Amino acid sequence: MSKILALLCWLLPIVGLGSFCGCEVGSGSVGGNGLPRVLATTGMIGDIAKRIAGPHAEVSSLMGPGVDPHLYKVSEGDVRRLEEADLVLYNGLNLEGKMADLLVKLAHKRRVLAVSDGIPRERLREPPEFAGHYDPHIWFDVGLWVSIVDPIRRELSEFTPEHAEEYARNAERVVEDLKNLDAQVAREIGSIPAAARVLVTAHDAFGYFGRRYGIEVVGLQGMSTVSEAAIQDVERVVNLIVKRRIKAVFVESSVPRRTIEAVQKACAAKGHDVRIGGELFSDAMGTAGTPEGTYRGMVEHNVRTIVEALQ
Repeated sequence: MSKILALLCWLLPIVGLGSFCGCEVGSGSVGGNGLPRVLATTGMIGDIAKRIAGPHAEVSSLMGPGVDPHLYKVSEGDVRRLEEADLVLYNGLNLEGKMADLLVKLAHKRRVLAVSDGIPRERLREPPEFAGHYDPHIWFDVGLWVSIVDPIRRELSEFTPEHAEEYARNAERVVEDLKNLDAQVAREIGSIPAAARVLVTAHDAFGYFGRRYGIEVVGLQGMSTVSEAAIQDVERVVNLIVKRRIKAVFVESSVPRRTIEAVQKACAAKGHDVRIGGELFSDAMGTAGTPEGTYRGMVEHNVRTIVEALQ
């Protein structure tokens, strides 16, 4: 009988049945290496958390390179990872739309933080076409992304107060680095001639980037990739590119290339050759172990790609 109960306690969290037979889901406070487990939904959040936590937490990300968080559906394995985590960090603002209900339920039994909650609402974009919702792509304004550092530091400090001083020192270093990166991006984007500062991408993920660094952003799709671009969207973007003689458009690592390639062909049919200026990381970072697999490296890659194509 004890073996049967033990087997049930192992299986029930996998199918999401909570704390049956006296087994609290995710009741362990440490990972296999003895460290608290912190799980971020996106790599951008995970990278910041890892830099603050240092060696005192096991930080991982749910969504890897090339993953579109707008369309992401959790697997049984993901549910298990979420329920076993000691702290779950997510973006919020409907970025993880298909995970929203799960995250709300999880908050009743686990420490869960929406990193966007600490940002004053007046600093968020609320485009008319998004009808009462905020733009969730807050990481593209590096100065705004600084705002997530202190909430993450506080959560880590409350969970393991014995390391609070080190978290504070690490957080100060992260903030300083992000402020330097913010100034760097402004300088480099400012080097593009004003008339050429037009960023055409697969979906409207770069609104904060455009607002912060003074570059016009044109997205083929809206802020979410749930629905594909319509014919009229392609025509709108093609007409703008041809009229303004824009030199380059950009694909995104987490969005299929076909829509931007369709724009390129349609422009050629109208007598204007526009090239694909490169691939940008929008809703996901690059491969772990590469420069683009960090938040700073991702931003620097994007800026370098944009500047080289538009100058």
